[in-house]
Amino acid sequence: MLLALAQWLKSDASYLRVVNYLTFRAVMATITALLIGFVCGPAVIHKLSILKIGQSVRKNGPQTHLIKSGTPTMGGVLILIAIAISTLLWSDLTNRFIWIVLLVTCAFGVIGWIDDYRKVVYRDPRGMSSREKYFWQSIIALFAAIYLAFSFAGSDNACVFDLFIVWLRSRILVGLPAHADLALPFLKAISYPLGIWGFIILTYLVIVGSSNAVNLTDGLDGLVIMPIILVGAVLGVFAYVMGSAVYSKYLLFPHIPGAGELLIFCSAMGGAGLAFLWYNAYPAQVFMGDVGALALGSALGTIAVIVRQEIVLFIIGGVFVAETVSVILQVTWFRYTKCRYGAGRRIFKMAPLHHHFELSGWHETQVVVRFWIITFMLCLFGLSTLKLR
Repeated sequence: MLLALAQWLKSDASYLRVVNYLTFRAVMATITALLIGFVCGPAVIHKLSILKIGQSVRKNGPQTHLIKSGTPTMGGVLILIAIAISTLLWSDLTNRFIWIVLLVTCAFGVIGWIDDYRKVVYRDPRGMSSREKYFWQSIIALFAAIYLAFSFAGSDNACVFDLFIVWLRSRILVGLPAHADLALPFLKAISYPLGIWGFIILTYLVIVGSSNAVNLTDGLDGLVIMPIILVGAVLGVFAYVMGSAVYSKYLLFPHIPGAGELLIFCSAMGGAGLAFLWYNAYPAQVFMGDVGALALGSALGTIAVIVRQEIVLFIIGGVFVAETVSVILQVTWFRYTKCRYGAGRRIFKMAPLHHHFELSGWHETQVVVRFWIITFMLCLFGLSTLKLR
């Protein structure tokens, strides 16, 4: 919005040309989201408290969490508002990638809002059924996957719907260009061609998987928001590189026109996340809720797909992956042993993984900070793939 205004007024105010610089707008997006979070945070928390939208703590969880019952939840709304306003203000609104990321983020946020609302109104810690939640996640993820597939298939100004019609008329034989191939870290000349069907399937799995992985990680004060900020920052760097014809050529990455604008979204997410952490740090004044976790996880997955760094997301989001794997292992082993021996057995004291460490004697803040440190190291390792190839 402000970019279009600056371009309209640049003949009368030459100093507004600075708005054309992507890095300047990224910094301003961070500051804007940060200020929105700080200014609106107390009012949002107060409103949630008045409406008695408090966290419902599961009885079979760690007993130390029972004191958190009643703490305002659905604070992810604050993050989404800050991201949306900041992104719309500072990004190029003609960029198709910005709109699809915003759409996916808000749509998953709606799913999370409904889930949180049911938890609050009906006092049921389970919220939406897993089947219902997965169904709507799948619908949105498939839409995004198909849209992105045809976005990559055409030129920067081509209509996605027209490309879809061409694809149908060609009897589904049209492939994707080389820059849509699956990139392999540390290998500069090797990538794996997916084709449209492979691209759609992989995109679907990444978006749904990252959304649920982030949601599983959200269980302690401040635990999930800092990894989201760090992972988003790394993806923002990749977006900047992929969107630049100069840097992508120098670092031997495929050039993806328009991808650089996602740096604005990542910057806004970082600013909104830092503002939220101010209120979410131990002891938390507000919880993110599914409305924030599902939305931000889907945003990370969508951005990773656009910049063709799905494997790097798997690396830098190692904490999210470990939390998800711990749940899968726990449930699978429990069901197997129950069927085999008549009584279910557990690998971990409790899943997700952060609860296991809590019950092992780590204080909540120790778990949180140590997971932050692990994420920071993984992000540095992920950034190393820019040059070590």
